[in-house]
Amino acid sequence: MPRPDRRHFYPKPDAKGGEGLWLYGLHAVRAALANPARKVKRAVLTGPAAEEIGSRLLGRVRHEIAHGDTVSKLLPAGAVHQGIALQCDPLPRRDLDDLLEAPSQKRRIVLVLDQISDPQNTGAILRTAAAFGVSAVVVQDRHAPPESGALAKAASGALDSIPYIQVVNISRALEQLGERDFWRVALAGDGDSALKDALHSGDVALVLGSEGSGIRRLVREHCDVSAHVPIESAMESLNVSNAAAIALYELRRT
Repeated sequence: MPRPDRRHFYPKPDAKGGEGLWLYGLHAVRAALANPARKVKRAVLTGPAAEEIGSRLLGRVRHEIAHGDTVSKLLPAGAVHQGIALQCDPLPRRDLDDLLEAPSQKRRIVLVLDQISDPQNTGAILRTAAAFGVSAVVVQDRHAPPESGALAKAASGALDSIPYIQVVNISRALEQLGERDFWRVALAGDGDSALKDALHSGDVALVLGSEGSGIRRLVREHCDVSAHVPIESAMESLNVSNAAAIALYELRRT
């Protein structure tokens, strides 16, 4: 029996770049393919990655089976792609008002990130937000990581399941949340009270700032209360993604 033509199984993909966004990693790509709002173009992946993703999801996109080093050439150096890259369009932008007007039968929690620019931290926060059923993550469009492969990989699929809402002005977004009766909590190391004493049983907007400068003064002034996570004095602060996880756990207990 003649051996198959290996070129059939390992076609050379287009040059690096091209139109659209490249996502990578099994969880990020699986979530993107499962999201009907995500317009996908093509996938380049290894045989084992194709088995992990499954024929049902891959049936949605034109895909090519390729060597791992071929996948690597499509992506930034050092990208941990797990054998798969997906070319797609960025998600449609979401509007905060539309989200707030949608009816909800359960308590809503919104995370507001004030100038957290590291995609690893933001991605980790998105992943935690998905785990705790957060309604949305709100960021300022000029001081937050844009949608990217690195952000999606760090979020481990949460970028396609949690609304990532970019606004022009964080203070105005907090005003909108206040008008909808959200209890707005600024989480800061010098917060006035312990987090467990500052929480509200209704809808909550939790504000987190960058590890360097923290929450800006004007943003903090648009909150109803400031709170801190009690930690030992030997440690000055927590990583912002860790603080988010602790705060969301505490919120879900109330």
